[in-house]
Amino acid sequence: MRDSARRRAAEFRRPSRRRWLSVWWGSLWWLWLLCGSLGVLLLLVFLLGHGSGPRLTPPLNPQRPLNLTEGVIEPWSTFEQLAVQMSLAKTLAVVAKESNNLQLAWELTTQIRSSQALLSSPALPPVMVAAELDAAVRKMGLLLQKARQLNYDGAAAIVKLKARVQTMEENAAAEKEKSTRYGQIAAEELPKGLYCLGIQLTKEWYQRKGPIAAASVPKLTNSKLQHFCVFSDNVLATSVVVNSTVVNAEHPERVVFHLVTDTVNYAAMRAWFSMHSFRGAAVEVQNVDKFTWLNASYVPVLRQLQDSGTRSFYYSGGAAAGAKVEVKFRNPKYLSMLNHLRFYLPEVFPSLEKVVFLDDDVVVQRDLAPLFTADLEGNVMGAVETCMETFHRFHKYLNFSHPLLRAHFDPDACGWAFGMNVIDLKAWRKHNVTGIYHYWQERNVDRTLWKLGSLPPGLLTFYGLVQRLDPDWHVLGLGYAAVEEAALHRGAVLHWNGNQKPWLKIGNERYKPIWNRYVDFSHPLIQQCNVH
Repeated sequence: MRDSARRRAAEFRRPSRRRWLSVWWGSLWWLWLLCGSLGVLLLLVFLLGHGSGPRLTPPLNPQRPLNLTEGVIEPWSTFEQLAVQMSLAKTLAVVAKESNNLQLAWELTTQIRSSQALLSSPALPPVMVAAELDAAVRKMGLLLQKARQLNYDGAAAIVKLKARVQTMEENAAAEKEKSTRYGQIAAEELPKGLYCLGIQLTKEWYQRKGPIAAASVPKLTNSKLQHFCVFSDNVLATSVVVNSTVVNAEHPERVVFHLVTDTVNYAAMRAWFSMHSFRGAAVEVQNVDKFTWLNASYVPVLRQLQDSGTRSFYYSGGAAAGAKVEVKFRNPKYLSMLNHLRFYLPEVFPSLEKVVFLDDDVVVQRDLAPLFTADLEGNVMGAVETCMETFHRFHKYLNFSHPLLRAHFDPDACGWAFGMNVIDLKAWRKHNVTGIYHYWQERNVDRTLWKLGSLPPGLLTFYGLVQRLDPDWHVLGLGYAAVEEAALHRGAVLHWNGNQKPWLKIGNERYKPIWNRYVDFSHPLIQQCNVH
């Protein structure tokens, strides 16, 4: 009985359940280990994704409207935000410096350099890049916030920068005007060597003056010869024009030069041309101050030059009238009758039928004889047009807001150039060109049609009376622009129009050898006066 009771008690110990748990755990332990590893891995991914990774997109708040300035200042901005911050910081650094806040300007500049170094650094691990970007954005954001608290915000920065830009533009305009004035002074002043040459020639003339050779006198009125005229007060420049013309002429003995100068340079001009033969060409020198018909009762320009308003316009720059005159219009040549004498050719040469007018800043490279047989088709003048660009049309030189000009002229009409012009004096007298010139000069007493100069009234006077010549006859621009090499070789007449005359130090060195070719540097007076 007792044994059976013990066996029953043992049976009630449920050994079968313990055996089942042992078997279950022993068979599934690897599954638990796998789940635990996966959990740890997911936790690491979660921490890395939310802790150290860069947030390229800021959290949106539907309650708050978007604001660019606030977005730039926010510390959560990253790579693109940093670039925008740097741009704004550069502007604010300038504003801070202008406001004498040197400390803030230094801080902004330092942070900009640091940010630039970060953005240009070699490739780094993503985690390090994200961390450094966040730090840079936060530092820059704090500085921008500081600047904002000092009222260095966008609107204030724009206003201050506009004022700065305006000041810089005013300074640039003042410097440009100063440069133009200095250039004008350099162009107007006679070099010391040329001044010395004039003095020495004047002394030479009064020591041994004499009349023009008798053989040359009949040539002066012979219409079958080639007559050229130059109006100038520059002895050496005029000599280059004459010398280059006769050197390149096939028949220099048929060339006649009519030179007109003023009283100051008359003796020097006579002396120089009496010393040289110029290959048999005839040379006449006249004094403009001896033309009795050239007086204020006949010439409108002389009447205007006696007017106090005109003199104030030139000498004071229009200060009396409260107007500011450009420096380029205040040139003595505009007041010289030598500049306006080109409108009185029939009076200067009453017995001639055709002349070629040359400025004193040209060099002749070809025989000009064909110009005297050129058919002008009934026109008064032959000239090279200069309307290849829009700034050489009539509206550039004339004030077309004036109703008188609008009623009679086309603002887009093609301009042309003085400096080398064929003049038919018979047609001139027929069309009364001098009378037309007087008409427009009298309408411009108040200078509302044009400013000073001879080209604007020339465009009006010869309107519809100009025959176009081939451009190779007259190449312009050597005194202010670059000229193509091919044009330099093709050109019959090269013109140094502009301030950079070849006898000045400011002349273009590239073209000076062309002009120097016709200067006799071996002449004793040239060497004595150190002309170079």
